[in-house]
Amino acid sequence: MFDYQGVGSLTTKAARRAAPRRRTAPPAERRKQLIDATIRSVANRGLSSTTIATVAREAGLSQGIINLHFQTKERLLTETLRFLADEYRNACSAAAARTEGSPEAGLKAMVELDFQRGICERNKLAVWFAFWGERKFRPTYRRICAERDRSYDDMVRVLCARLCEQGGYTEVDAALVADGLSALTDGLWLDLLVRPESMTRDLARRIGLTYLADAFPRHFERPSATGRR
Repeated sequence: MFDYQGVGSLTTKAARRAAPRRRTAPPAERRKQLIDATIRSVANRGLSSTTIATVAREAGLSQGIINLHFQTKERLLTETLRFLADEYRNACSAAAARTEGSPEAGLKAMVELDFQRGICERNKLAVWFAFWGERKFRPTYRRICAERDRSYDDMVRVLCARLCEQGGYTEVDAALVADGLSALTDGLWLDLLVRPESMTRDLARRIGLTYLADAFPRHFERPSATGRR
């Protein structure tokens, strides 16, 4: 299991000195505020050291507000994981919809999405790996992560299969290419989290596009060499 408590302080100064929130807010807005605070707490402290109290401090709210909306720490953590999984799955679906009819554009959109700021943000990466490390022991975490992974894998496999068919790549195993892209992305996310001094989102994106160029050379060009930074 990875321990990300030592991966720097990921809580911004702005969050630490957040101004008091207004006491009344719509339930959906308040829940999102608390989930954002949970993401910061888990990224900074890890799952085991995140408590109702740490989340309350991050959000600038009382513990009673958290109890009102989530009842328990475990439910708060579960809903945080579900939020991240839904956010990622919805973003993938939207990217696929925008490029419908072009598997080449769809695959490129998937790589671009995986390394865009809103998805590939260090706090979120830290939280993903924290939950992934616990899913062996928590059936609920395992199920949510599996649903997210299955949705992504199915989408990418379909895109690879269509490109093989349309592009005449009879020698390419579409499922293997899709699984390789998934594994590559996970590895690059880990590098971005633990080696930020040598890995950037742009470099990770270029590595992903290079992988696609190697698999489908008639449809993707290898990015130009511009250095590692």
